[in-house]
Amino acid sequence: MITRSIYIGNPAYLKLKDEQMYIMEPSSNEMKGKVPVEDLGLLMLDHFQITISHQLIQKMMGNNVVVVSCDSHHLPHGIMLPLYGHTEHSDRVKDQLEASEPLKKQIWKQTIECKIENQKEVLRRLGNYFEPMLDYQSNVKSGDVTNMEGIAAQHYWKYLISLDFLRQRFGDSPNQFFNFGYAVLRSIVARSIVETGLLPVLGIFHKNKYNPYCLADDLMEPYRPFVDLLVMDWLTKNPNIEELTKEFKSHILQIATKDVLIDGKTRPLLVAVKTTATSLYKCYTGEKRLISYPEFT
Repeated sequence: MITRSIYIGNPAYLKLKDEQMYIMEPSSNEMKGKVPVEDLGLLMLDHFQITISHQLIQKMMGNNVVVVSCDSHHLPHGIMLPLYGHTEHSDRVKDQLEASEPLKKQIWKQTIECKIENQKEVLRRLGNYFEPMLDYQSNVKSGDVTNMEGIAAQHYWKYLISLDFLRQRFGDSPNQFFNFGYAVLRSIVARSIVETGLLPVLGIFHKNKYNPYCLADDLMEPYRPFVDLLVMDWLTKNPNIEELTKEFKSHILQIATKDVLIDGKTRPLLVAVKTTATSLYKCYTGEKRLISYPEFT
């Protein structure tokens, strides 16, 4: 089922009525819109004068809706997810915990190979210098012990943006656009992990005691280039805008419904991410040897 991504950037009161999320104007109590909760996949709250009823929160958690809260800089600051998204949660976590290191290293190798392939495709589509990415991709080892991911990233960002561009979380523009896009993507991936019955804190490669979403950070890697292409499309059409406008955020929220190719089929990215998470679980149980990752259509 294709779900919707909703962005709310004005004062609002959100409540549950007739199995739907009602969006009310606080001062006049006028209804501005309504959405069936079962149609929601992601809800982004980007105003300090948004009030949400607990009844609505519970209904959304029961439907695996990811709720993203933005901070004073209008950047995603927190994610709300259900604790249990699958009926076989304990069994699946047991399989996740018992996954061997050699298996995780092979999965990480596949992850980096796909990420570099998709980065190469972004450069190619934009008419930029992509040829060295082919060598980086072919030289990825188990566990990426030679750090082809980092070497490829140096080339990628140099020819995606500029020769002196530094990709940083708190870096100069246009870093803020990529940061926002990745935060949205991370929320989508975390939702699918929970829905699959896995723990987002237990990563394949990422290990950080301060990071509750290590697995999401792992699985989102091959999906990042899809955000990059969306951001580059925005930057091309709006070269002089550095603010994270409502129009940009609406543009980025399209990522959930962007078509990708996965397992030989064209699927919206939101559906593809669930396919990836499910295939990871099957790798843990030995049903599969290759994790399913997206390609550009």
